[in-house]
Amino acid sequence: MVGVFKDYNPFGIIFLFFYGLILKYASFLHPHIPVAQPSDGFLYHSLLNNLSGVGKSSPIIYSLFAYILVFIQAIMLNTMVNNRRLLPKPSFLAAMSYLLITSFFPEWCQLSSTLIVNSFLVWVFARMSGLYNHPKAKLLLLNVGFVLGICSFFYFPSLAFLLLIFFGLLVMRPFRLAEWLTGLLGIMIPYYFLFAWLYLKNDWDLSKFLPSVTLSYPAFQQTVWAWAGLLLLVVPFMISGFFIQGNILRMLIQVRKCWGLLLLYLLVSLLVPFINSSSTFEYWILSALPFAVFHAGAFYFSKRRYFPLILHWIMVIFVLALNYALLSL
Repeated sequence: MVGVFKDYNPFGIIFLFFYGLILKYASFLHPHIPVAQPSDGFLYHSLLNNLSGVGKSSPIIYSLFAYILVFIQAIMLNTMVNNRRLLPKPSFLAAMSYLLITSFFPEWCQLSSTLIVNSFLVWVFARMSGLYNHPKAKLLLLNVGFVLGICSFFYFPSLAFLLLIFFGLLVMRPFRLAEWLTGLLGIMIPYYFLFAWLYLKNDWDLSKFLPSVTLSYPAFQQTVWAWAGLLLLVVPFMISGFFIQGNILRMLIQVRKCWGLLLLYLLVSLLVPFINSSSTFEYWILSALPFAVFHAGAFYFSKRRYFPLILHWIMVIFVLALNYALLSL
């Protein structure tokens, strides 16, 4: 199966679609009805309210919506990896890894505000990774900031990804104050329109749109399945880091900078759930995108033919066993 996705075959997208359906079959048989949390933005609350009528009679719509988002994100992520040449040759390994990783935890197969935000973050990282020699950097940063502002309307703590803009500027370009301020201006534009709309409505109850910010330790249900999923998430990442370090000198400087920015993206995504934390694991899906790229590196750079196959099938068997366990509850 790894060999199928390692080749950049046009039919790979079709294989990916059914591959993801098999990995997430339990979410369709037992669909989950999402419930908005206090840290979720008003746009996500509005989305759930609009879907509630159909969702009560046909809850599978939430699973379909979630899977479509995950599949589109996988294709967008894979396109970015191929365009930036993070792997020496084009493949579908990044998309395969993302579909696989998002099946490790039941919460990552469900519709959530952070799953929606991931769709924007794929675009954001694709733009930031091209910042190195972009001729219109200020316009790019303005658009990136604007998109991150919109993200906060779905999941308010995603504003912390402003750090990704700063890290991108540090890694990709020499210091120019105007570019840093442009990124901040982009984030402020959606809030300018929000406040203007509230002013016209004569409704200044900002608590409905701007949740309070607190920092705390995010708890999650510590089960054998959860720890096994974390192990399968971290071990290939560490193996990938070893392989990438061994191949880093063969990469172009732009590619090295992209890998560095991807690592910083992972660090930010692991910190965001500590803002307005909850007991659910769904917010950690923000880290799935960078993890998937590193996993793709583990599958690609290994010189041993059987290692990627064994690693892949261990993951698949775990996911299928998890699905069976969820249906047996």
